[in-house]
Formats: sequence, structure tokens, C-alpha cells
Amino acid sequence: MAVFLRSLLVFSVIVWAIMYGLQLQYGAAVIHPLAYSIFGFFAVLTALTYWLTALLLKANPDGFMVAFFGGMVTRLLLSIGLVMIYLYKGGAQEGRGTWTFLGSFFLLYFLFAGFEIWAILSNLRPFSKPGEGSE
Repeated sequence: MAVFLRSLLVFSVIVWAIMYGLQLQYGAAVIHPLAYSIFGFFAVLTALTYWLTALLLKANPDGFMVAFFGGMVTRLLLSIGLVMIYLYKGGAQEGRGTWTFLGSFFLLYFLFAGFEIWAILSNLRPFSKPGEGSE
């Protein structure tokens, strides 16, 4: 878990620095004012789903797929909830700002989902059964 958190911290700092640089260069035309809140949401959500997956794997080591896809469904549902809250609070009335919000949202969603998949796939060896993969 400590290796994952360290990797998540490094990844988050890199993504935050890129966002900050884009905001300095282009302003709100590229980076929505709520993008940093979305960034924090996904950073916490990634840590939470990884922790949930690790907890479920500790309880049932054979249930990797259930734990992994459960985490992905949790990520998806909470993310849809975030977009719905934004739209319900009047975000759709912003005009171009809505597209900037959605662009920032989906970019961060896929970056953090990709990071989580990379983190899990790079550590798949402990989850494989003995004798698998050896020729």
C-alpha cells in the first residue's frame, strides 16, 4: 500500500504541475476553475478504491476480478454523481464553461483510472496462482 501511495503522490504532483502550467498559460479557456476540486476528488477516490480493492483481496484472495471491477464501478458511479451535481447546481448554464468542465473531468477521470489500472497490473504477480505463467 505504501508503494501505491508514493506512486499516487508522484503521479498527482506531475498532473497538478501540468494543470497549473496550463492554467498559467491559457487560463479558464483550458482549465476550468473547478478542475482542482475535480483533481482532489479523483486523487482521494483513487486512493479509496485501491484501499477497498486491497481490503477485499485480503478477505478473499481468489476474488481479484470482483474486487477490481467493484472498485471501477464505485469510481464510475461516484463520478457520474459528481457530474450530475455540477449540472443540477446550474453548471449547464455556463455555456463554454460546461465544455471546459467536462473536458477537465473526463481527462482527469481517464488519467486517474489509467493510473489505477497501471498500478494494479504492475503488481499482478502477487495475485496470480502458483504454477500459472510458468512454462
